[in-house]
Amino acid sequence: MYQTFTLKEKIKQIVILLLPILITQLGMFSMVFFNTIMSGKYNPSDLAGVAIGSSIWNPIFTGLSGILLAVSPIAAQRFGEKKNKEVSSVITHGIYLGFIIAVIVIVLGVFLLEPILVKMNLPANVHHTAHGYLVGLSFGIIPLFIFNVLRSFIYALGKTRVVMVILLSSLPVNFFLNYALIFGNWGFPELGGAGAGYATSFTYWVICGITALIIRKQDPFSFYVRRSHFKEFSFKELREILKIGVPMGLSIFFETSMFAVVTILISRFNITTIAAYQSALNIVSFLYMIPMSISMAQTVLVGFEVGAKRYKDAKIYSWLGVALAILIAIVTGLFVVLFRFDVAGFYSNKAAVINLTAHFLIYALFFQISDAIQATAQAALRGYKDVNLAFIMTLIAYWLICLPLGYILAHYSGLGAPGYWIGLTFGLLAAGLGLALRLIHIQKRKFPSLENN
Repeated sequence: MYQTFTLKEKIKQIVILLLPILITQLGMFSMVFFNTIMSGKYNPSDLAGVAIGSSIWNPIFTGLSGILLAVSPIAAQRFGEKKNKEVSSVITHGIYLGFIIAVIVIVLGVFLLEPILVKMNLPANVHHTAHGYLVGLSFGIIPLFIFNVLRSFIYALGKTRVVMVILLSSLPVNFFLNYALIFGNWGFPELGGAGAGYATSFTYWVICGITALIIRKQDPFSFYVRRSHFKEFSFKELREILKIGVPMGLSIFFETSMFAVVTILISRFNITTIAAYQSALNIVSFLYMIPMSISMAQTVLVGFEVGAKRYKDAKIYSWLGVALAILIAIVTGLFVVLFRFDVAGFYSNKAAVINLTAHFLIYALFFQISDAIQATAQAALRGYKDVNLAFIMTLIAYWLICLPLGYILAHYSGLGAPGYWIGLTFGLLAAGLGLALRLIHIQKRKFPSLENN
């Protein structure tokens, strides 16, 4: 990263950081994409099982990994301040924290997974697939969490292309194992949807191993990560990551858990509705990788400029990210709505599932715009390390607006399952507007020199 002086230079820098992050995010999401596509082609009930398994795992993973994402803004600010030794301390303590969190999740999963699935009262085949899928995923939790720390560190240094290359090189492994383990090809056991979990876990080990090797051997990463650094353990450093990371993780958890609850509520409909909803959600989630990638670049750039006390530049990057995300959301949303039947056809061979998926996708445009605003406004706030109020706003928006409104529309207005999508859209829009107002307040009140910097 480097200091920029014109809007053109800022756009160029955000794009340079953004594109590798986007490709990386799409690469990671393509693993979920492969899981969903291949499970759906194998059997609709396996698709439903993978959907339920994902609805349980996603809020846990995204919420806890959100804590580890604090490594990025903290390291970026210290990098901007030229405090190299403190950058090293952030990454080593982030790895410690990632390992501890992963072990806790695995232990809790041993005791809680089966009771949760039993409580959901799922059809036997869906229950079996969901259980197998989550057990398979559990073998990759430790490398996944550590990789997220390493990735956040690499992003903080602005070297986003490195992670992109690692992810792209691992995708053939994931695709091969999905095909082999789901369908039982080439002498592998036929595991159905559960095979997707094992395939993904093995891929996480590959990704984490390659990333660790590159950081250990190549500059500038090896300068910050050495064996001697792991001997210096500080609860103070751990607390700082948790101080920023816990509100970040809670914000992400409130959003993903809200989607998970909607998936569980929709699971009370028939298998066709479950499969259609999951397919539509998979599509908009895939497109969400674009504003998410913008937000990751945005957090690093805003944090870097704030650390260097260039507050005017930080403000420009904040709103540049918001504007770019909205523009792209409009374009992609219109594309999905216009070609919704063609897009839905990728997820199923059954006409009923395709038609219902296409019906869900009618709401995609407004959904995408609302999601783009909240993602990028929140990312800019993270760059300022202002995270506490954000998680309160997301809690209100998602759990007091999204879910109640969606439930009422779905069950009392005659809209059925699509009513949940309307509720989701309004909740995301409320979150976006609230976070944008908070961003304006931070820039005017807490950084008063911003306008004249």
